[in-house]
Amino acid sequence: MRPIYLDNNATTRTDPSVVAAMLPFFSEQFGNASSAHEVGRKVAESIRAARSCVQTLIGAASDHEIVFTSGGTESDNTAILSALAVQEHRGEIVTTAVEHPAVLSLADELGRRGNKCHLIPVDRAGRLDIDAYRRALSPRTAVASVMWANNETGTIFPIEVLAKMARSVGALFHTDAVQAVGRVPINVKSTEVDMLSLSGHKLHGPKGIGALYVRKDTKFRRLIFGGPQERRRRSGTENVPGIIGLGRAAELAAVDLGRERMEIAAMRDRLEHGIRDLGNCVVLGDQENRLPNTSNIAFEHMEGEAITHHLNRAGVAVSLGSACSAGSMEPSHVLRAMNVPSARLRGAIRFSLSRETTSEEVDHVVVALRKIIMKLREASSGLAGARKKSTLDAMSPLDESNYSSFS
Repeated sequence: MRPIYLDNNATTRTDPSVVAAMLPFFSEQFGNASSAHEVGRKVAESIRAARSCVQTLIGAASDHEIVFTSGGTESDNTAILSALAVQEHRGEIVTTAVEHPAVLSLADELGRRGNKCHLIPVDRAGRLDIDAYRRALSPRTAVASVMWANNETGTIFPIEVLAKMARSVGALFHTDAVQAVGRVPINVKSTEVDMLSLSGHKLHGPKGIGALYVRKDTKFRRLIFGGPQERRRRSGTENVPGIIGLGRAAELAAVDLGRERMEIAAMRDRLEHGIRDLGNCVVLGDQENRLPNTSNIAFEHMEGEAITHHLNRAGVAVSLGSACSAGSMEPSHVLRAMNVPSARLRGAIRFSLSRETTSEEVDHVVVALRKIIMKLREASSGLAGARKKSTLDAMSPLDESNYSSFS
Protein backbone atom coordinates (compact mmCIF):
# COMPACT_ATOMS: atom_id res chain seq x y z
CA MET A 1 0.00 0.00 0.00
CA ARG A 2 1.37 3.42 -0.94
CA PRO A 3 1.95 5.91 1.89
CA ILE A 4 -1.08 7.92 2.94
CA TYR A 5 -0.16 11.57 2.62
CA LEU A 6 -2.08 13.98 4.84
CA ASP A 7 0.46 16.81 5.01
CA ASN A 8 -0.72 18.86 2.05
CA ASN A 9 -0.38 22.19 3.86
CA ALA A 10 3.37 21.54 3.86
CA THR A 11 3.41 20.70 0.17
CA THR A 12 1.28 18.91 -2.40
CA ARG A 13 2.22 16.29 -4.94
CA THR A 14 2.86 17.88 -8.32
CA ASP A 15 -0.01 16.85 -10.57
CA PRO A 16 1.12 14.56 -13.43
CA SER A 17 -0.47 16.88 -16.00
CA VAL A 18 1.51 19.76 -14.52
CA VAL A 19 4.73 17.79 -14.94
CA ALA A 20 3.75 16.96 -18.53
CA ALA A 21 3.14 20.63 -19.28
CA MET A 22 6.54 21.59 -17.87
CA LEU A 23 8.72 18.98 -19.57
CA PRO A 24 8.97 20.54 -23.07
CA PHE A 25 10.32 23.75 -21.55
CA PHE A 26 13.45 22.01 -20.30
CA SER A 27 14.64 20.82 -23.70
CA GLU A 28 12.37 21.57 -26.65
CA GLN A 29 11.04 25.07 -25.90
CA PHE A 30 14.17 26.27 -24.18
CA GLY A 31 14.35 29.85 -25.46
CA ASN A 32 14.79 32.96 -23.35
CA ALA A 33 11.52 34.85 -23.23
CA SER A 34 13.38 38.16 -23.46
CA SER A 35 14.91 37.22 -26.82
CA ALA A 36 13.58 38.87 -30.00
CA HIS A 37 13.74 35.75 -32.18
CA GLU A 38 10.94 33.26 -32.76
CA VAL A 39 12.27 30.70 -30.30
CA GLY A 40 12.11 33.28 -27.50
CA ARG A 41 8.76 34.73 -28.60
CA LYS A 42 7.07 31.32 -28.37
CA VAL A 43 8.25 30.95 -24.79
CA ALA A 44 7.02 34.47 -23.99
CA GLU A 45 3.60 33.54 -25.35
CA SER A 46 3.48 30.48 -23.09
CA ILE A 47 4.38 32.63 -20.08
CA ARG A 48 1.54 35.02 -20.95
CA ALA A 49 -0.88 32.08 -21.08
CA ALA A 50 0.28 30.87 -17.66
CA ARG A 51 -0.07 34.38 -16.25
CA SER A 52 -3.64 34.49 -17.52
CA CYS A 53 -4.44 31.22 -15.71
CA VAL A 54 -3.21 32.65 -12.39
CA GLN A 55 -5.17 35.83 -13.04
CA THR A 56 -8.35 33.82 -13.55
CA LEU A 57 -7.86 31.70 -10.43
CA ILE A 58 -7.66 34.70 -8.08
CA GLY A 59 -10.04 36.96 -10.00
CA ALA A 60 -7.54 39.69 -10.90
CA ALA A 61 -8.65 42.38 -13.32
CA SER A 62 -5.60 42.05 -15.57
CA ASP A 63 -2.77 39.60 -16.16
CA HIS A 64 -0.44 42.60 -15.77
CA GLU A 65 -1.24 42.44 -12.04
CA ILE A 66 0.53 39.06 -11.71
CA VAL A 67 4.26 39.09 -10.89
CA PHE A 68 6.02 35.72 -10.88
CA THR A 69 8.40 35.09 -7.95
CA SER A 70 10.31 32.19 -6.43
CA GLY A 71 7.49 31.41 -3.98
CA GLY A 72 5.44 32.60 -1.04
CA THR A 73 8.35 33.84 1.08
CA GLU A 74 9.72 36.12 -1.63
CA SER A 75 6.22 37.39 -2.41
CA ASP A 76 5.56 38.21 1.27
CA ASN A 77 8.91 39.95 1.70
CA THR A 78 8.51 41.91 -1.53
CA ALA A 79 5.03 43.14 -0.63
CA ILE A 80 5.91 44.36 2.86
CA LEU A 81 9.25 45.94 1.93
CA SER A 82 7.67 47.62 -1.10
CA ALA A 83 4.90 49.12 1.03
CA LEU A 84 7.45 50.60 3.43
CA ALA A 85 9.56 51.95 0.58
CA VAL A 86 6.75 53.72 -1.28
CA GLN A 87 5.33 55.28 1.89
CA GLU A 88 8.44 56.74 3.45
CA HIS A 89 6.44 58.93 5.83
CA ARG A 90 4.81 55.81 7.30
CA GLY A 91 6.93 53.32 9.20
CA GLU A 92 4.54 51.00 11.03
CA ILE A 93 3.43 47.47 10.19
CA VAL A 94 0.29 45.73 11.42
CA THR A 95 0.21 41.94 11.26
CA THR A 96 -0.96 39.02 13.41
CA ALA A 97 0.62 36.79 16.03
CA VAL A 98 -0.19 33.69 13.95
CA GLU A 99 1.40 34.61 10.60
CA HIS A 100 3.79 32.37 8.71
CA PRO A 101 7.51 32.88 9.54
CA ALA A 102 7.89 34.51 6.11
CA VAL A 103 6.03 37.49 7.57
CA LEU A 104 6.87 37.25 11.27
CA SER A 105 10.63 36.87 10.76
CA LEU A 106 10.66 39.91 8.48
CA ALA A 107 8.57 41.89 10.98
CA ASP A 108 11.05 40.96 13.71
CA GLU A 109 13.98 42.12 11.57
CA LEU A 110 12.22 45.36 10.65
CA GLY A 111 11.51 45.95 14.33
CA ARG A 112 15.25 45.78 15.02
CA ARG A 113 15.76 48.36 12.26
CA GLY A 114 13.39 50.79 13.98
CA ASN A 115 10.02 50.07 12.39
CA LYS A 116 7.17 49.61 14.84
CA CYS A 117 5.33 46.30 14.36
CA HIS A 118 1.92 45.60 15.86
CA LEU A 119 1.15 41.89 16.41
CA ILE A 120 -2.61 41.47 16.65
CA PRO A 121 -3.74 38.67 19.01
CA VAL A 122 -6.26 35.93 18.31
CA ASP A 123 -8.80 34.21 20.54
CA ARG A 124 -8.89 30.53 21.55
CA ALA A 125 -10.45 29.62 18.19
CA GLY A 126 -7.69 31.45 16.31
CA ARG A 127 -10.01 34.30 15.29
CA LEU A 128 -8.50 37.76 14.96
CA ASP A 129 -9.19 40.42 17.57
CA ILE A 130 -10.84 42.92 15.24
CA ASP A 131 -10.96 45.69 17.84
CA ALA A 132 -7.22 45.37 18.48
CA TYR A 133 -6.61 45.46 14.72
CA ARG A 134 -8.70 48.62 14.40
CA ARG A 135 -6.81 50.31 17.25
CA ALA A 136 -3.42 49.44 15.72
CA LEU A 137 -4.25 51.08 12.39
CA SER A 138 -3.29 54.74 12.12
CA PRO A 139 -1.92 57.36 9.68
CA ARG A 140 1.51 55.93 10.59
CA THR A 141 0.64 52.46 9.20
CA ALA A 142 2.44 51.67 5.95
CA VAL A 143 1.03 48.18 5.49
CA ALA A 144 -1.26 45.69 7.15
CA SER A 145 -0.38 42.09 6.33
CA VAL A 146 -2.86 39.37 7.33
CA MET A 147 -2.92 35.79 6.07
CA TRP A 148 -6.06 34.68 4.23
CA ALA A 149 -6.08 31.34 6.06
CA ASN A 150 -3.85 29.96 8.79
CA ASN A 151 -1.53 27.15 7.77
CA GLU A 152 -1.82 25.24 11.06
CA THR A 153 -5.50 25.46 11.97
CA GLY A 154 -7.07 26.42 8.65
CA THR A 155 -8.89 29.35 10.28
CA ILE A 156 -9.97 31.87 7.63
CA PHE A 157 -9.72 35.60 8.36
CA PRO A 158 -12.25 38.22 7.11
CA ILE A 159 -9.85 39.63 4.53
CA GLU A 160 -12.41 41.81 2.73
CA VAL A 161 -13.24 43.64 5.98
CA LEU A 162 -9.62 43.91 7.12
CA ALA A 163 -8.48 45.30 3.76
CA LYS A 164 -11.18 47.95 3.81
CA MET A 165 -10.21 49.00 7.34
CA ALA A 166 -6.55 49.32 6.35
CA ARG A 167 -7.31 51.35 3.27
CA SER A 168 -9.53 53.69 5.33
CA VAL A 169 -6.40 55.01 7.09
CA GLY A 170 -4.39 55.18 3.87
CA ALA A 171 -2.38 52.01 4.49
CA LEU A 172 -1.68 49.34 1.89
CA PHE A 173 -3.07 45.86 2.53
CA HIS A 174 -1.28 42.59 1.79
CA THR A 175 -2.49 39.04 2.37
CA ASP A 176 -0.48 35.84 2.43
CA ALA A 177 -2.97 33.61 0.62
CA VAL A 178 -0.56 30.70 0.13
CA GLN A 179 -2.87 28.21 1.89
CA ALA A 180 -6.10 29.63 0.49
CA VAL A 181 -5.47 29.93 -3.25
CA GLY A 182 -6.91 26.89 -5.02
CA ARG A 183 -8.78 25.75 -1.89
CA VAL A 184 -11.38 28.48 -1.43
CA PRO A 185 -12.86 30.92 -3.98
CA ILE A 186 -10.91 34.18 -4.25
CA ASN A 187 -11.88 37.25 -6.26
CA VAL A 188 -9.49 40.10 -5.56
CA LYS A 189 -11.47 42.46 -7.82
CA SER A 190 -14.24 42.50 -5.23
CA THR A 191 -11.89 43.42 -2.37
CA GLU A 192 -9.57 46.29 -1.49
CA VAL A 193 -6.54 43.97 -1.30
CA ASP A 194 -3.48 45.68 -2.76
CA MET A 195 -1.14 42.69 -2.82
CA LEU A 196 -1.59 38.93 -2.47
CA SER A 197 0.98 36.12 -2.23
CA LEU A 198 0.60 32.58 -3.55
CA SER A 199 2.85 29.56 -4.04
CA GLY A 200 2.80 26.81 -6.67
CA HIS A 201 3.62 23.83 -4.50
CA LYS A 202 0.55 24.35 -2.31
CA LEU A 203 -1.84 23.73 -5.21
CA HIS A 204 -0.25 20.72 -6.92
CA GLY A 205 2.27 22.82 -8.82
CA PRO A 206 6.08 22.71 -8.63
CA LYS A 207 8.25 24.09 -5.84
CA GLY A 208 10.34 27.21 -6.37
CA ILE A 209 7.65 29.23 -8.13
CA GLY A 210 5.04 31.62 -6.81
CA ALA A 211 3.36 34.89 -7.65
CA LEU A 212 2.57 38.26 -6.16
CA TYR A 213 -0.64 39.99 -7.16
CA VAL A 214 -0.15 43.76 -7.30
CA ARG A 215 -3.33 45.72 -7.93
CA LYS A 216 -3.17 48.13 -10.85
CA ASP A 217 -2.06 51.64 -9.79
CA THR A 218 -0.64 50.36 -6.49
CA LYS A 219 2.72 52.03 -5.90
CA PHE A 220 5.40 49.36 -5.99
CA ARG A 221 9.14 49.09 -5.33
CA ARG A 222 10.86 45.97 -6.63
CA LEU A 223 13.03 43.80 -4.40
CA ILE A 224 15.32 42.32 -7.07
CA PHE A 225 17.06 44.64 -9.53
CA GLY A 226 18.47 43.80 -12.93
CA GLY A 227 16.80 43.29 -16.29
CA PRO A 228 13.34 44.26 -17.54
CA GLN A 229 11.54 40.99 -16.73
CA GLU A 230 8.08 41.02 -15.13
CA ARG A 231 7.50 44.59 -16.37
CA ARG A 232 10.59 45.64 -14.36
CA ARG A 233 9.02 44.48 -11.09
CA ARG A 234 11.13 41.34 -10.60
CA SER A 235 14.37 41.08 -12.54
CA GLY A 236 16.09 37.87 -13.55
CA THR A 237 15.61 35.30 -16.30
CA GLU A 238 12.23 33.67 -15.81
CA ASN A 239 11.88 30.18 -14.33
CA VAL A 240 9.97 29.14 -17.42
CA PRO A 241 9.23 25.48 -16.52
CA GLY A 242 8.07 26.61 -13.08
CA ILE A 243 5.85 29.35 -14.50
CA ILE A 244 4.28 26.93 -16.97
CA GLY A 245 3.71 24.46 -14.12
CA LEU A 246 2.10 27.10 -11.92
CA GLY A 247 -0.13 28.16 -14.80
CA ARG A 248 -1.29 24.61 -15.40
CA ALA A 249 -1.84 24.02 -11.66
CA ALA A 250 -3.92 27.22 -11.47
CA GLU A 251 -5.95 26.07 -14.46
CA LEU A 252 -6.67 22.72 -12.78
CA ALA A 253 -7.53 24.36 -9.46
CA ALA A 254 -10.07 26.65 -11.09
CA VAL A 255 -12.03 23.72 -12.55
CA ASP A 256 -15.02 22.81 -10.37
CA LEU A 257 -13.47 24.33 -7.23
CA GLY A 258 -16.81 24.32 -5.41
CA ARG A 259 -17.45 20.60 -5.86
CA GLU A 260 -13.94 19.60 -4.85
CA ARG A 261 -14.16 21.88 -1.84
CA MET A 262 -17.31 20.12 -0.62
CA GLU A 263 -15.87 16.65 -1.18
CA ILE A 264 -12.64 17.41 0.67
CA ALA A 265 -14.55 19.01 3.55
CA ALA A 266 -16.74 15.89 3.81
CA MET A 267 -13.64 13.69 4.11
CA ARG A 268 -12.13 16.03 6.69
CA ASP A 269 -15.34 15.79 8.75
CA ARG A 270 -15.29 12.00 8.38
CA LEU A 271 -11.72 11.97 9.71
CA GLU A 272 -12.60 14.18 12.67
CA HIS A 273 -15.67 12.12 13.54
CA GLY A 274 -13.60 8.95 13.66
CA ILE A 275 -10.84 10.53 15.74
CA ARG A 276 -13.20 12.19 18.22
CA ASP A 277 -14.47 8.73 19.16
CA LEU A 278 -11.04 8.08 20.70
CA GLY A 279 -11.86 10.57 23.46
CA ASN A 280 -9.65 13.11 25.25
CA CYS A 281 -9.01 15.08 22.09
CA VAL A 282 -10.31 18.33 20.63
CA VAL A 283 -10.35 20.02 17.21
CA LEU A 284 -8.51 23.35 17.35
CA GLY A 285 -9.35 26.49 15.40
CA ASP A 286 -12.52 28.07 14.06
CA GLN A 287 -14.60 25.07 12.97
CA GLU A 288 -17.22 27.29 11.31
CA ASN A 289 -14.86 29.28 9.11
CA ARG A 290 -11.81 27.32 8.00
CA LEU A 291 -10.17 25.67 5.03
CA PRO A 292 -12.01 22.56 3.83
CA ASN A 293 -8.87 20.41 3.95
CA THR A 294 -7.38 21.25 7.35
CA SER A 295 -7.90 19.70 10.77
CA ASN A 296 -5.70 20.36 13.80
CA ILE A 297 -6.49 17.89 16.58
CA ALA A 298 -4.96 18.05 20.05
CA PHE A 299 -4.67 14.90 22.17
CA GLU A 300 -4.63 15.63 25.88
CA HIS A 301 -1.59 14.63 27.96
CA MET A 302 0.18 13.15 24.95
CA GLU A 303 3.22 14.02 22.89
CA GLY A 304 2.42 14.85 19.28
CA GLU A 305 5.95 13.86 18.30
CA ALA A 306 5.31 10.29 19.46
CA ILE A 307 2.01 10.14 17.59
CA THR A 308 3.51 11.40 14.31
CA HIS A 309 6.41 8.96 14.70
CA HIS A 310 4.08 5.96 15.03
CA LEU A 311 1.85 7.20 12.21
CA ASN A 312 4.92 7.53 10.00
CA ARG A 313 5.87 3.93 10.78
CA ALA A 314 2.31 2.97 9.82
CA GLY A 315 2.74 4.69 6.45
CA VAL A 316 0.81 7.87 7.28
CA ALA A 317 2.36 11.32 6.79
CA VAL A 318 1.07 14.14 9.02
CA SER A 319 2.78 16.99 10.88
CA LEU A 320 2.92 18.82 14.17
CA GLY A 321 2.27 22.13 12.42
CA SER A 322 4.11 24.25 9.91
CA ALA A 323 6.79 22.41 7.96
CA CYS A 324 8.87 25.59 8.15
CA SER A 325 9.20 25.16 11.94
CA ALA A 326 9.83 21.40 11.89
CA GLY A 327 12.69 20.35 14.11
CA SER A 328 11.96 23.01 16.71
CA MET A 329 11.32 21.69 20.21
CA GLU A 330 9.22 24.74 21.03
CA PRO A 331 5.41 24.42 20.86
CA SER A 332 3.73 26.04 17.86
CA HIS A 333 3.64 29.84 18.01
CA VAL A 334 0.13 29.64 16.54
CA LEU A 335 -1.21 27.41 19.29
CA ARG A 336 0.55 29.46 21.97
CA ALA A 337 -1.07 32.61 20.57
CA MET A 338 -4.43 30.80 20.86
CA ASN A 339 -3.69 30.06 24.54
CA VAL A 340 -4.16 26.32 24.01
CA PRO A 341 -3.97 24.68 27.49
CA SER A 342 -0.64 23.05 28.36
CA ALA A 343 -2.32 19.62 28.58
CA ARG A 344 -3.07 19.85 24.84
CA LEU A 345 -0.27 22.08 23.56
CA ARG A 346 2.27 19.37 22.79
CA GLY A 347 -0.27 16.84 21.59
CA ALA A 348 -1.54 18.72 18.53
CA ILE A 349 -1.43 17.02 15.12
CA ARG A 350 -2.22 18.71 11.80
CA PHE A 351 -4.02 16.65 9.17
CA SER A 352 -4.23 18.37 5.76
CA LEU A 353 -6.03 16.65 2.90
CA SER A 354 -6.09 17.27 -0.86
CA ARG A 355 -8.20 16.40 -3.87
CA GLU A 356 -6.13 13.20 -4.12
CA THR A 357 -7.18 11.98 -0.65
CA THR A 358 -9.70 9.11 -0.66
CA SER A 359 -12.31 8.03 1.88
CA GLU A 360 -10.56 4.65 2.12
CA GLU A 361 -7.36 6.42 3.17
CA VAL A 362 -9.25 8.43 5.79
CA ASP A 363 -10.77 5.27 7.26
CA HIS A 364 -7.35 3.58 7.30
CA VAL A 365 -5.86 6.53 9.20
CA VAL A 366 -8.61 6.40 11.82
CA VAL A 367 -8.02 2.66 12.40
CA ALA A 368 -4.24 3.12 12.57
CA LEU A 369 -4.54 6.10 14.90
CA ARG A 370 -6.90 4.23 17.22
CA LYS A 371 -4.30 1.50 17.72
CA ILE A 372 -1.51 4.04 18.24
CA ILE A 373 -3.41 6.14 20.78
CA MET A 374 -4.46 3.07 22.76
CA LYS A 375 -0.88 1.79 22.78
CA LEU A 376 0.54 5.14 23.92
CA ARG A 377 -2.10 5.53 26.63
CA GLU A 378 -1.43 2.05 27.93
CA ALA A 379 2.31 2.75 27.97
CA SER A 380 1.74 6.05 29.76
CA SER A 381 -0.53 4.39 32.32
CA GLY A 382 1.94 1.56 32.88
CA LEU A 383 4.82 3.99 33.33
CA ALA A 384 2.83 6.02 35.86
CA GLY A 385 2.02 2.84 37.79
CA ALA A 386 5.65 1.74 37.78
CA ARG A 387 6.77 5.11 39.08
CA LYS A 388 4.21 4.98 41.88
CA LYS A 389 5.30 1.45 42.89
CA SER A 390 8.95 2.46 42.80
CA THR A 391 8.21 5.41 45.11
CA LEU A 392 6.32 3.21 47.60
CA ASP A 393 9.06 0.55 47.59
CA ALA A 394 11.65 3.19 48.38
CA MET A 395 9.76 4.21 51.52
CA SER A 396 11.10 2.15 54.46
CA PRO A 397 8.51 1.47 57.23
CA LEU A 398 11.27 2.18 59.74
CA ASP A 399 11.99 5.61 58.30
CA GLU A 400 9.55 7.85 60.14
CA SER A 401 10.49 10.81 57.96
CA ASN A 402 8.36 9.26 55.20
CA TYR A 403 5.17 9.69 57.24
CA SER A 404 3.23 12.64 58.55
CA SER A 405 3.01 13.07 62.29
CA PHE A 406 -0.42 13.67 63.81
CA SER A 407 -1.09 14.79 67.37
